[in-house]
Amino acid sequence: MMTRLLRLLPLLLVCLLPLPLMAAKPPATSAKSAANDYSQRDDVRAWATEFSAKEGIDLDFLFYTLKSAKTEPRILDLMDAPVKAPPLWFEYAPRFLNEDRIGGGVNFLSANATTLARAQAYFGVPPEIVTSIIGVETHYGRQVGKFRTLDALATLAFDYPRRADYFRVELESFFLLALDNNFPLIEPRGSYAGAMGICQFMPRSYRHYAVDFDFDGRVDLWNAADAIGSVAFYLEEHGWQPDAPILTPLQLSPETIATVAPLLNNGLSDPQPLKTWRALGVNPADDIGDNAAVSVLMLDADTGAAYYLAHDNFRVILRYNKSRLYAAAVTFLAEEIKSRVK
Repeated sequence: MMTRLLRLLPLLLVCLLPLPLMAAKPPATSAKSAANDYSQRDDVRAWATEFSAKEGIDLDFLFYTLKSAKTEPRILDLMDAPVKAPPLWFEYAPRFLNEDRIGGGVNFLSANATTLARAQAYFGVPPEIVTSIIGVETHYGRQVGKFRTLDALATLAFDYPRRADYFRVELESFFLLALDNNFPLIEPRGSYAGAMGICQFMPRSYRHYAVDFDFDGRVDLWNAADAIGSVAFYLEEHGWQPDAPILTPLQLSPETIATVAPLLNNGLSDPQPLKTWRALGVNPADDIGDNAAVSVLMLDADTGAAYYLAHDNFRVILRYNKSRLYAAAVTFLAEEIKSRVK
């Protein structure tokens, strides 16, 4: 444990540097009508006043920055798009389990092999898992998003009431993040929900889990080294178990499937001790302890359903994105990448 803490010390020191509250130069403003000026809205001014008092940030700086933020109607349209039924696994998987994505992963892992090995030594997360998450999130940095993060977060914090509380906290974290790292708030671009970098961290996750893995004095998630270290650290902090399984294939009888099906919520059960599943007819081929807490996962194949035991590491991937299809795509893409790396 002491050895690991000593190895992490350079990363932790960067994260604990004093906050340079006025280090970032306020962005230039553009002409806009008062009706579209966030800095003149009463609700925004009240939020800024409270935030300023809480964090000791100059209130004029907040108003000056918010004056440059603009509402993005396209973001509101995306957030309010009609809810569609979740895709089936065989409809979802080809988007990620294809030659372009697998080959890109092999290239990314090979190009960053030293950094990925160092991340595994620090955090216990294998290179193919970190690579796969970056591949699923942004196609290894090809699709990081085009919305200005300040605009996305302001739009959702002040013009999307259904989730305003959540996005106001993220907006606060974005201000603090920019000041931590001394970059202008108008520069970062990312997803319509405010996720940033090649690993798509929201601002709170960026501040809490991003690490300076190339030791250049700043945390930059558009940089492969920092993104690799940050993904690995995030997974380790959420309980990743080195050398432990993620998914174990199951062969279930029709009778067992009928018994288990009511326990599956959108294709994934709550975790139960394996001995509980054994009593229902779930008997994995691998040697797994009876007290291991596992879930049953169902994935729709075009020829019928496939079933798996989902272990703790699968649930850790779900902390990154709560979709079972996402976590399955990460798992299987990682397996494909690993099988092709020489």
